[in-house]
Amino acid sequence: MTTAAVKPPPLDVTGRHVVDVADDLFNARGIRSVRLLEVATASGVEIDEIRRLFQSKSGLVEVVLEARHVTWSQHIADATVEVPDSRDKLLAIFGYLEEWFAEDSFQGCVFINSYGELGRNNTRIAEMAQRHKESFVALVTDLALDAGLPRELGSSIALLAEGAQVSAAMTRTTSPARDARQAAAMLIALYQDDDRS
Repeated sequence: MTTAAVKPPPLDVTGRHVVDVADDLFNARGIRSVRLLEVATASGVEIDEIRRLFQSKSGLVEVVLEARHVTWSQHIADATVEVPDSRDKLLAIFGYLEEWFAEDSFQGCVFINSYGELGRNNTRIAEMAQRHKESFVALVTDLALDAGLPRELGSSIALLAEGAQVSAAMTRTTSPARDARQAAAMLIALYQDDDRS
């Protein structure tokens, strides 16, 4: 049974600051190892105020993940919106990934990481990770359909992007983005060849 998401009230400047600080800490060290008191110390916000805003550490984690989902979706949109050819839009995703992998703060996909850390025992985290994945697959599938490609190619290309994120986090290199882009281009070319036959 799916648990309904509890929408927090809109955050003020202080709340957004706490989310940003918590995001940095969770990204660098994982969720389990970061205590709410550490978020309070790092943000300069009293722990009672953090509890008022987010009710608990779990509530804060959920808001951080929601913010990450919005940011990810915007970055993918920014990477593809100016690309005129629909098939090239699919490949542009991997260009964004390569730039992201080069950032010093890159530690892998926060949804994959949080699911691996907490998902088996935390239904809400598992559901949020699943929704994030489904949203990305739907976006890539829409791009594939716009390009005249089969629907199932969307899932395949999304899987390449997800695998590249895991590999880049493990190897600390950007090459998985290029390798995944090449694989995606080969899949697209396969269907281009079918179109011409």
